[in-house]
Amino acid sequence: MAPPAGTTGTELSRRQRIYAFALVTSLFFTWGFSYGLLDVLNAHFQTVFGISKLQSTLLQLAYFGAYFVWAPFAGTFMSRIGYKKGIHIGLGLYSLGAVFFWPSAKFEKYGGFVGSTFVIGCGLATLEVAANSYISVLGTPKYAAARLNFSQGFQGVASFSGPLIAARWFFTGANANSLGTVQWVYLAVSGLGVVLNILFLWIISFAELPEIISATPAEDLSGEHESFWKQYHCLFGWVAQTAYVGAQVGVAAFAVNYFEDQGVGISASRASDLFSFCQITFTVGRFVGVVVLNFIDPAFLLACYGGFCTLFCILVSQLPGYGGVACLFLLFFFESICYPCIFTLGTKNLGIHTKRGSGLIVMGVGGGAWYPPAQGALADKADTRRSYLVPMSGYIAMTMYAVGLVIHQATKDGFTIRNRNVQVDTHSPAEVLRRDSTEKQTANDELLKST
Repeated sequence: MAPPAGTTGTELSRRQRIYAFALVTSLFFTWGFSYGLLDVLNAHFQTVFGISKLQSTLLQLAYFGAYFVWAPFAGTFMSRIGYKKGIHIGLGLYSLGAVFFWPSAKFEKYGGFVGSTFVIGCGLATLEVAANSYISVLGTPKYAAARLNFSQGFQGVASFSGPLIAARWFFTGANANSLGTVQWVYLAVSGLGVVLNILFLWIISFAELPEIISATPAEDLSGEHESFWKQYHCLFGWVAQTAYVGAQVGVAAFAVNYFEDQGVGISASRASDLFSFCQITFTVGRFVGVVVLNFIDPAFLLACYGGFCTLFCILVSQLPGYGGVACLFLLFFFESICYPCIFTLGTKNLGIHTKRGSGLIVMGVGGGAWYPPAQGALADKADTRRSYLVPMSGYIAMTMYAVGLVIHQATKDGFTIRNRNVQVDTHSPAEVLRRDSTEKQTANDELLKST
């Protein structure tokens, strides 16, 4: 029998948690594959359509702009309809957008690709709000960042398969100057979305995936914390996520161009392979982060990784040849844990505001719409290598957020680099408020009796 509606993650049995975790984690592969293809399409479309690097970033503008526009709505309606229905809506939009790639390729319309990418982005924004927040509250808050890093590791596994496919099918032979293979790849992507949607409908109907809520300390449900707009760690988390994702997307969007422009004889096909290896490095970093986050405080680790991202981004922009290539690989490694850590830190202890807060943090993915055009403009005017100074600003903003959280935690509970065991109330928010009301009434009755 399924747990009742409003069950907290800590109230589920071990078997239920493992099952729900595995089921939702499978979604991360979906948008990892789509994201991996997106960045290599930039370079491919520059050749096929004869457009500039700046113009090619319209794909990123559409994809990540969809997150900025759609994620707040996704968080709002998910609060009403729940995670499970949100997953179905997300997969439906994802499949619809991928189908539209076929006529866009058939009639060679770049604007069609941009519009289709926007629809895919809306679907993936919905999936991210559902899956990220579900994984975060599926157990104790102490290991929320580790859980989300592990789940998103499978997104990384899918993301490096995209460039490998592109190296074999988009950049070789006659395909280097045509869109024939693009349409078939995205028809397959659409089919994958449909199959996943049907599979989820079938599995959920039989296994009854639980609808869960955040396990939050009772004091965080008190009057002074009731307003969503007083959850400053979430609001600033949105700023940090916007800056970080913008930087990450800019770094990836021009990676293929960067390898080609380093003056060491790297071809387009080889550059796509190297980009895939960068994604593998990113994925390895995610799984390494899972282990580290079991022992190290997420805010402290995010501050350290943010500092390294800033350093290696500067080196990428300055070093020629293979020195810059090596630093780009290291940059991908230290990016690995940043998104999941910002998400879990920003949505921590939000209680009844969890889904709304999740929508806001996912809205930060919209930062990926603004950074690539700025970086593309600089790449066109100067060169690709110098354009990597643009994402550096995003890493600096993210690091400031992490350092601020570390200082706040230190002043409140004392400084430590070890992961803290957050004590939570495993009852639902309604039960907590009802219990607190009863306790207050009992105290008032006793006070009246004593007088």
